[in-house]
Amino acid sequence: MGDTKEDGSGSRRKTLLKEKRAYFFRKWTSVDVMRASSVVAVHLLCVLAPFNYKWEALLFGFILAAVTNLSITFSYHRNLSHKSFKLPKWLEYPFAYSALFALQGHPIDWVSTHRFHHQFTDSERDPHSPIEGFWFSHVLWIFDTSYLKEKCGGRNNVMDLKQQWFYRFLQKTTGLHIMTFWTLIYLWGGLPYLTCGVGVGGAIGYHGTWLINSACHILGSRAWNTKDTSRNIWWLAPVTMGESWHNNHHAFEASARHGLEWYQLDITWYLIRFFQALGLATDVKLPSEAQKRKMAF
Repeated sequence: MGDTKEDGSGSRRKTLLKEKRAYFFRKWTSVDVMRASSVVAVHLLCVLAPFNYKWEALLFGFILAAVTNLSITFSYHRNLSHKSFKLPKWLEYPFAYSALFALQGHPIDWVSTHRFHHQFTDSERDPHSPIEGFWFSHVLWIFDTSYLKEKCGGRNNVMDLKQQWFYRFLQKTTGLHIMTFWTLIYLWGGLPYLTCGVGVGGAIGYHGTWLINSACHILGSRAWNTKDTSRNIWWLAPVTMGESWHNNHHAFEASARHGLEWYQLDITWYLIRFFQALGLATDVKLPSEAQKRKMAF
């Protein structure tokens, strides 16, 4: 009886996968619309950037992309999702706040999705499973929250964040912070800073993160014997702050360091190491030699 029930559940999920391939002509929730609007707005501003170009505005865009996406990798990913190191709250919260402006959602949502990804990697329950195609894993998964809920269930894997007032506050006010930030950028620098900053900077950040979910499960090399399709892509490392050592990461999920070799660029790790040297980053996790031997080919 137990096997029959499990088989039936699996069959329903496979049927759901096929049905949900109509990504556009379906019922869209308000969250889906808001997410799609943000992505479209960023890319539209990026397209308009050449017509409103100023070199200092473009430089601002590159700096904004670097700072906000470093906050994503440092805070959302390695600190909050995997607890690879600890920070005092007066330092943890500002990094989490600045990550909002990478336009990838609030911490509770981001961390929950990422934990589900590691729990169900490359399966039909993976939130951005590569088995559903490149474009699904790259971007389309973002716009169907009902599908994600059917695949993974509720956000019951982030109680550590839900118990903290700061993350509940960000969950409820994300849009307000982002719109205020965009308005301040426009008042400060006009259309050049909005198009080159939010547009170009936002597009770089978006696709850098998205390529981890898509390309890093298709292209690149495998250094460790993981039971998934994760890959290392060296040329993505500068853009993704070291996140593209993805096979390394899936082999040692809790590791604060993803670029495990001296020649593997990992800007996020350098920042963690800096705060560790100051005594502010503690309980920094790294893979042991025994763990490495276990995961080696």
